[in-house]
Amino acid sequence: MSNISIYDTTLRDGTQSEGISLSVNDKLKIARRLDQFGIDTIEGGWPGSNPKDAEFFERARSLDLENAQIAAFGSTRRKDTLPEDDANLQALLAAGTPVVTLVGKSWELHVHDVLETTPEENLAMIEESVAYMQAHGKEVVYDAEHFFDGYKANPDYALGTLRAAAEAGADVLVLCDTNGGSLPWEIGEITGQVGQELDTPLGVHAHNDGGNGTANTLAAVHAGAVHVQGTVNGYGERVGNANLCTIIPNLQLKMGLPCIPPENLAGLADLSYYVDEVANQTPNPYLPFVGKKAFAHKGGIHVAAVLKNEDAYQHIDPALVGNHRRTLVSELSGRGNVIDKAHEFGLDVNREQARAVVKEIKELEAQGFTFESAEASVNLMVRRNQPHYQKPFELIDFMVVVEHRQGRGVFAEATVKVRIGDRVFHTAAEGNGPVNALDAALRKALVDVYPRLKEIRLDDYKVRILDSESGTAANVRVLIDTKNGKDRWSTVGASTNIIEASWRALADSMEHALLKEQGNREQGTGNREQGSRNQ
Repeated sequence: MSNISIYDTTLRDGTQSEGISLSVNDKLKIARRLDQFGIDTIEGGWPGSNPKDAEFFERARSLDLENAQIAAFGSTRRKDTLPEDDANLQALLAAGTPVVTLVGKSWELHVHDVLETTPEENLAMIEESVAYMQAHGKEVVYDAEHFFDGYKANPDYALGTLRAAAEAGADVLVLCDTNGGSLPWEIGEITGQVGQELDTPLGVHAHNDGGNGTANTLAAVHAGAVHVQGTVNGYGERVGNANLCTIIPNLQLKMGLPCIPPENLAGLADLSYYVDEVANQTPNPYLPFVGKKAFAHKGGIHVAAVLKNEDAYQHIDPALVGNHRRTLVSELSGRGNVIDKAHEFGLDVNREQARAVVKEIKELEAQGFTFESAEASVNLMVRRNQPHYQKPFELIDFMVVVEHRQGRGVFAEATVKVRIGDRVFHTAAEGNGPVNALDAALRKALVDVYPRLKEIRLDDYKVRILDSESGTAANVRVLIDTKNGKDRWSTVGASTNIIEASWRALADSMEHALLKEQGNREQGTGNREQGSRNQ
């Protein structure tokens, strides 16, 4: 079947998303990455709207792209203005891009109320603008803004705007669901009807206001559209544009329509995370295909089935899009969850050991613990059920005092007594709060024996009240995120006493750090021994 052309508008439409602002350097980085992934056309911005976009197009000339063309975006000429006198059209030419995208009005409501002109003048604006760009050797993408709303209001006029663009030489006519309120069957039916009326290739540009951006895009393709517009991660104005990270694998894997080089599809998840990182956005774990939770399995029955055959509860192999299967451990888990999770940790556990861990998890979650987001605590639980596991340290006791002193204010002091082997360490430390003081005292007790603990940092500390009706006597859950360079892990504690809950999570974070150090050391020794044998 025919290839589908992918047109990315992350750098223009995507930046209209609330909270997203890309520098010129950011846009250049993303453009390079989109080109490497295999995107056909990259819309860089609106050169007539701001100096930053104009600078992007100037610097984009030196990008030396291998796959993609850069497109400049702008509107048709203003009413009662010649194309050669229109500043927007001149800015599009000055951008020097091989592709120019012109947006024009398809809906009479916009013609009358927004442009404040006549339907006849709007048709002339479309035709003359497209012809002007064609005369300057540009490939012209015509975006028919609000097309589906316009077609539903007056199909003859909406089709007339497309004919004006087609007769002037537009290379593709893009049907836009700009308000994002159309439904998939409407999109499919109207796209099919337009295809029967016009010979020019059709495209689709969908917004996600009704939650149908991806479905509407696929419906248009199914009805004959061969050009698809969207953004990485669905960035866009209001609730966003159609998400290319969802559309591309559906086209390529489900509909059998090639749109990027097949070998590049496994880089989709990395592309999603990369653009989030450059845009300073937290990755959405719920995104289909690329999200962290896209292939996460929690229910014991599900996990047991997936361990026998991954197709049982997965619509594709996650590796096809650069993702991977994850097994969650919770009170809903069975032994299979624990056994599979143990394999992730590099451990082999038998059925009895797994049953013991499941029993402990269910009991602890009844007390307020949760282990889905605290995999380091699960790792420790599995290891502690191994017959020869030895804890790197053992708590004897701790005490925390919070004081207010005149001239100094509020501060906390903690004392910790721990056993390491046959030695007991009794230390004290101050902090700006009780958890900070506990952290400092525990590190002080451990660093003489485990100096690498100086390098780890508490990265995040979250407290959740589990039964708010109990007021200050409520059960609380504490989640601690700890990191060492790029390595990061999470641990959990729960209690009616926030200090005890914090201690549990804090002690687990330290113990996990020491296990990782031991594992890295053993791996390094193994590598050196292998190297010696190879020599």
